Amino acid sequence: MGRVLGLDVGDVRIGVALSDLLMITAQGVETYKRVDEKADIEYFCDMMDKYGVDTLVVGLPKNMNGTLGEQAEKVQEFAEKLKEASGRRLVYWDERLTTKSAHKTLLEADMSRKKRKAVVDKIAAIYILQGYMDSL
Repeated sequence: MGRVLGLDVGDVRIGVALSDLLMITAQGVETYKRVDEKADIEYFCDMMDKYGVDTLVVGLPKNMNGTLGEQAEKVQEFAEKLKEASGRRLVYWDERLTTKSAHKTLLEADMSRKKRKAVVDKIAAIYILQGYMDSL
């Protein structure tokens, strides 16, 4: 079984997390600043090849009542294109509370607003991936 890549997809940035080889912990890789769709997809395909990723877990931003809004549709559109380009298995993970949890963690760590903004997407990606791995 290969590694799993977790993504928290936003319009400007994508938080990136990667499973360890034993599938026990999710590790934050980076907060990727989006360029354009073609470049973004190429970047993540290369990353999946480099790290031996066979499953892609993408956080799906559902509304609190469980419905999908405009942002969720944008995320799905990108994720489906990435799945097609990479040939990897795609899993959606309900991310309703991950960004909120990430902000809370960073506030508790007494991190400045500027630093929080730079890493919150990566932390959210860790929560998405860890939640998925814990469910297996």
